[in-house]
Amino acid sequence: MTAAVYPGTFDPFTAGHRDVAERARLLFDRVTVLVAVNDEKHPGVPPEQRAAAIREQLPAAWTNVAVATWAGLTADYCHAHRAQVIIRGVRNAGDLRQEQQLAAMNLELGITTLYLPTRPALATVSSSGVRALTG
Repeated sequence: MTAAVYPGTFDPFTAGHRDVAERARLLFDRVTVLVAVNDEKHPGVPPEQRAAAIREQLPAAWTNVAVATWAGLTADYCHAHRAQVIIRGVRNAGDLRQEQQLAAMNLELGITTLYLPTRPALATVSSSGVRALTG
């Protein structure tokens, strides 16, 4: 069984996040949307509440997608839950540069990263932009 983890702060979970999760679920037997506890980002909503909101947004037919929260390294979660791959959505060159640094670290920890490019129609969608519009 192939398993992947799609980590993020998801504050909030956007159409772009959902698109990446949907494409990932078609590639892997099991995908976990991992709501990261990242104190540096100062999310407006507690992780458990963000996870519950994501669960409500995912279609019931997505039976191979789970949602969890985690306060440690994503690679540690992967090892503990037998996930072989970390999924990362990439919108632009800036995202890719940042993600390459994380991917190198995770590879040293034994976990491969797979980048899924954002669909062009969703490339300008960001959680911070959505918060600014709805805040």
